[in-house]
Amino acid sequence: MLPMSADFSLLANVVDLFANTIRPATVRVAAGRIAAIEPTGATEPDAALPYALPGFVDAHVHVESSLLVPSEFARLAVTHGTVATVSDPHEIGNVLGVAGVQYMLQNGAQVPFKFCFGAPSCVPATPFETAGAEITAADIELLFKEHPEIGYLAEMMNWPGVLSRDAGVMEKIRLAQQYGRPVDGHAPGLRGAEARRYAEAGISTDHECFTAEEALDKLAVGMKILIREGSAARNFEALIDLLPAHYENLMFCSDDKHPDTLVLGHINQLVQRAVARGQEVLKVLRVACRNPVEHYRLPVGLLRVGDAADFIVVDDLTDFRVRQTYLDGQLVAESGQTRIPAVPVAVVNNFVASTVQAADFELQVPKTKNQQSTIRVIECFDGQLITARHDVPARVGNGLVLPDVARDILKLSVVNRYQAAAPAVAFIQGFGLKGGALASSVGHDSHNITAVGCDDESLARAVNLVMEARGGLAAVGPNGQELILPLPVAGLMSDREGYHVAEAYAAVDALAKQLGSPLQAPFMTLSFMALLVIPSLKLSDKGLFDGEAFRFVEAVV
Repeated sequence: MLPMSADFSLLANVVDLFANTIRPATVRVAAGRIAAIEPTGATEPDAALPYALPGFVDAHVHVESSLLVPSEFARLAVTHGTVATVSDPHEIGNVLGVAGVQYMLQNGAQVPFKFCFGAPSCVPATPFETAGAEITAADIELLFKEHPEIGYLAEMMNWPGVLSRDAGVMEKIRLAQQYGRPVDGHAPGLRGAEARRYAEAGISTDHECFTAEEALDKLAVGMKILIREGSAARNFEALIDLLPAHYENLMFCSDDKHPDTLVLGHINQLVQRAVARGQEVLKVLRVACRNPVEHYRLPVGLLRVGDAADFIVVDDLTDFRVRQTYLDGQLVAESGQTRIPAVPVAVVNNFVASTVQAADFELQVPKTKNQQSTIRVIECFDGQLITARHDVPARVGNGLVLPDVARDILKLSVVNRYQAAAPAVAFIQGFGLKGGALASSVGHDSHNITAVGCDDESLARAVNLVMEARGGLAAVGPNGQELILPLPVAGLMSDREGYHVAEAYAAVDALAKQLGSPLQAPFMTLSFMALLVIPSLKLSDKGLFDGEAFRFVEAVV
């Protein structure tokens, strides 16, 4: 751990997000708190001084998607001025249940960073896939009772259950209200009267809006909107122009952030982009710093006398290059370098290693077909969680339905990691691979093994690399190229140091792109192809799922 914070003083242009002023002052820190802020008397910023402002907060993130345990995530995030996250441990919850949530709490508590973990509301996310665990209403009450640091009920993805006032869903929301915790939402595409009914159930936020019109509908019924810009899902451009009129009810979040992009930046990048677009800096900082602290009642200082000394020092309010990050008066990052020491990482997992064969991925032409077979193809989009559906003629050979690389129609498979079962197989367009395959044990929400490939042999090899490592990201090329990033912690996170993981991820990501993928984050996009709660067509270990009709459909008809 870092040494106890020392008393010190700092002369800077102080950003006051309550008085909406920026003026030179001396900030005095004593015993980890802001003891005094003494203005110099000047009313305008001094160009010779740096700027002191509250630290940035990621208002919704799955730490697991960084492939790092919380302590390592924190070591990287503080270098970009992030002092806190509102973190949904839903991913490890689907693998290990309550024990997974407790693992995140315990690991995160070893470093001076302000994690606010939620109680996962939807584990398993749907009954249409196989998860490794279940978190019941009784488990949620246990988490609220025994862990006061559990700050909210995490995203309520079962929006149909909310709209129908399902008893089990409403009991979880009732418990959150009983224990004074806000309830996060997750309702992509919900608008009008349905958005109102969703909000009236007690849902306070949504981070899934991908159009301004949808966000306005939800703002109109009292929900707060999180502008998301992660490694795969990117909604900043669609929503940022809402800021001038609605800044009091907006927050920034990443949702899912891979380690290579976390090394480069975090919420600071959204702040910089917003200001560069001409948004008023004090309103932008209200969104990035103050709003999440107030909404989630985080124990995070906002640079006021008496607050915890959680703040950052930046060169200017244009580039927001972070000089120092302080938490409780401790210097946790300086000049882009973390000062938080690495801590030992325990390994926990829930993985049934069972190798597969190429023949396991074969799809037979339906025996009843007397004419050309048709396949339902998932179309994925760069930077989006949603998919489209195309029904196209199948390519057939030797009684099998085959991928068609020339048309970018590849095989997609989900392999159960918790029990022995035949792989589910379908077809997908948009990955662009010209040869080989990718496989990952990060497969939202249940985290079975999701794979995409140009041929059955490559699919089997990529899946087996992940099986043998008991979790990881694998890329296999047609000429013998193989790379694997092992993820032994629940099949989701590495036990290695963050910068090492970022380098290893960059290497396997580069191989995926060498194989032809045009996607910015191929593995992140792959992980969402099993995310059944986001329409329109996805694949679970149990089969191809129509997210609009909420039922299984055949891949080949």
